[in-house]
Amino acid sequence: MRRRAFFSLLGGAITIPFATHAQQGDRKRLVGLITAFSETDMRPVSAAFRERMRELGWIDGQNVTIEVRTTGGDYAKLNSDAGALVAEQADVIVAMGTPGLAATKQHTSTIPVVFTLVADPVGQRFIESLSRPGGNLT
Repeated sequence: MRRRAFFSLLGGAITIPFATHAQQGDRKRLVGLITAFSETDMRPVSAAFRERMRELGWIDGQNVTIEVRTTGGDYAKLNSDAGALVAEQADVIVAMGTPGLAATKQHTSTIPVVFTLVADPVGQRFIESLSRPGGNLT
């Protein structure tokens, strides 16, 4: 899948939880993006993500805060960062990679989590099925 198409799909998936909270007024939303990748590896991904969110009307610093948490493979930090995003009551968390999803899943069963780059999420028991993931993971 081409990168732009991928982020279009991801951006669309992210907006779904926001639509369900529309009645809560004009408060600034919090989107957390968490991954075990390094900050250097995530720079282009983060920029593309922010651009797609902007195209969808979600402007970082205005109506949304996008917090990117990268750990460079430090799984203890990944776990604490996931806990921090949950404690900050993120409106949605984007978990990139299996370690990011595993850490996030340990901390919440209610905050919507959009995941990507996870091999066999059904086999790893993150979700029930691809067509009907169930719970808060998509």
